[in-house]
Amino acid sequence: MRAVGVVPSRKEVRMLEHPAPSLSHANHVKIRTLDVGICGTDREICTFVYGAPPGGSDYLVLGHEALGRVVEVGSGVKKFKVGDYVVPSVRRPCPDPGCVPCRQDRQDFCSTWTFTERGINQYHGYMTEYFVDDEKYLTFVPPELRDIAVLVEPLTVAEKGLAQVWKTQQRLPWGGAKPGEPRGAGLNAVVLGAGPVGILGAMALKVNGFKTFVYSRSKKPNPKADLVESFGVEYISSEEVNVEDLAKKVGSIDLIYEAVGVPGITFDVMRALGINGVYVMTGIPAPKPPIPVAASEIMRNVVLKNQAIVGTVNADGDAFANAISDLGTFHQRWPKAVRQLITARHTLDNFEELLVGKAFGIKNVIAFE
Repeated sequence: MRAVGVVPSRKEVRMLEHPAPSLSHANHVKIRTLDVGICGTDREICTFVYGAPPGGSDYLVLGHEALGRVVEVGSGVKKFKVGDYVVPSVRRPCPDPGCVPCRQDRQDFCSTWTFTERGINQYHGYMTEYFVDDEKYLTFVPPELRDIAVLVEPLTVAEKGLAQVWKTQQRLPWGGAKPGEPRGAGLNAVVLGAGPVGILGAMALKVNGFKTFVYSRSKKPNPKADLVESFGVEYISSEEVNVEDLAKKVGSIDLIYEAVGVPGITFDVMRALGINGVYVMTGIPAPKPPIPVAASEIMRNVVLKNQAIVGTVNADGDAFANAISDLGTFHQRWPKAVRQLITARHTLDNFEELLVGKAFGIKNVIAFE
């Protein structure tokens, strides 16, 4: 099959000839790839900052945001049939019998740091024509979401983040949602960044009842600001409103959802988090020299204001199911906006422009069909 991947030993990003997969276990499912999203992680792997091939292979097939269609099922498969649309997850459990999270299908919290990740770490990804996976790592996609389901994997970042927010904030009486209202009603949330993870996060927060704002660099008008405001979220430019004035404009900030991956901005905005607030980090910056931060102010705030800081990476089955559910809600409430997140669909032959060229748009997708 044709595939796109990296050859770390040669520092090459290229088209590959990859063996076609076949079912080898009763619970395996063979899937024809339809869409693969391009994200910052793919582009960073192509700079050889990280990313590791499977043992015995000199290359790693890229792609971890995918939508496919089932073409064959093993004799033990119960959840899927030929023709179903599915999205696969990314992280696979480590082999250590003492890793409690992995043994309980929570490999997103692997305690040994020896997990594998499709398209990222020691496991080939989905940027190829077919793949095989265990049914437990697949989530069903309703046919009406076929055109936008490639957004599920970046949305799971927000879904897992929100799950951790609800758990963390059980530490105190939080919010004032009335019976029948979404859990975030009465709370203020700021999303840091207007990329796909940020915009999808803003949609999720809006659906969950938060009064939501997106805080990003560029001044209005710009396409991302227009998109954000089309679904009822206010866009604030950091060039017009500094961090000191952000809380004055928003009110007490109960939740900040970071989606930029830039340490300087991330820690600067942390100073604006309100009393009892929770800060969710999603960004994974490349290794860089240390930077100065307002450490004393941040530490004082965390302690005196009872703040919490959590990270969210990868996701479990519940996060994928919640992402499908919320994506369906987005599609019903803001059909035009959610479709605008996908900048364009490209053929596989355009891989070089998408992976190593100048980044453009919001979410670019390689379409195999």
